[in-house]
Amino acid sequence: MMFSPSFFPVLTVGIIVVLFLSSAIHILKEYERGVIFRLGRLIKTKGPGLIIVIPFVDKLVKVSLRTVVMDVPEQDIITKDNVSVKVNAVIYFRVLSPEKAVVQVEDYYFATSQLSQTTLRSILGQSELDELLSDRDKINHSLQEIIDRQTDPWGVKVANVEIKHVDLPVEMQRSMAKQAEAERERRAKIIAAEGEFQAAQKLSDAAEIIDVHPSAIQLRYLQTLIEISSENNTTTVFPIPLDIFEPFKRYIEKGQPKDTQKKT
Repeated sequence: MMFSPSFFPVLTVGIIVVLFLSSAIHILKEYERGVIFRLGRLIKTKGPGLIIVIPFVDKLVKVSLRTVVMDVPEQDIITKDNVSVKVNAVIYFRVLSPEKAVVQVEDYYFATSQLSQTTLRSILGQSELDELLSDRDKINHSLQEIIDRQTDPWGVKVANVEIKHVDLPVEMQRSMAKQAEAERERRAKIIAAEGEFQAAQKLSDAAEIIDVHPSAIQLRYLQTLIEISSENNTTTVFPIPLDIFEPFKRYIEKGQPKDTQKKT
């Protein structure tokens, strides 16, 4: 197969054009922005969509605007009350200014990770163990504010910081288990004492009502008989109040001589 002498120059030009277009045309997704440098100088930020740059003159740096979920590695921390714990966390951040994220810091992802680790050790080292376990929302908010303030010059917005896990020493776990058990026993005794107090108060109120209305004891007596008769018992004991014998006692006392009554 023979080629004409003009074929090779045309092929060479075609290859150069294809290479030129491939390096000049870029397509950025909806969540991407392109920071363009021309001969080392920042020009502008473009995107999303079709972006055309000048090959060998312009340089395009892509930056994602999506929220990044980054794990903060486990840190060895000594709390304010001298307890050694291991704590890890998770941080949510995103880039708001692509230009600052490229120009102001070499690697914003690595820088944010290192800043999160140092801030985590610093803030938790100023807190006591009880505060670390019970006031996590307060500590998370403090971490978010401090990290966000320091990453603001980089164009990075820290949306949230959450402490994931606090690993306590075995001895401390046993002590906390004993403390929790003692607290539960204390609450149980308090509840039982309150129940006894309320029951005694109700009995006292019932005694006052019976004292004012003696017929109430008769109603209670009848109710007790109904409750006893409803059960399958072979032997039934009927409690008889002493008030029933009071008329018979008076009748006997009237029939006795006065001397006998005095002796009795």
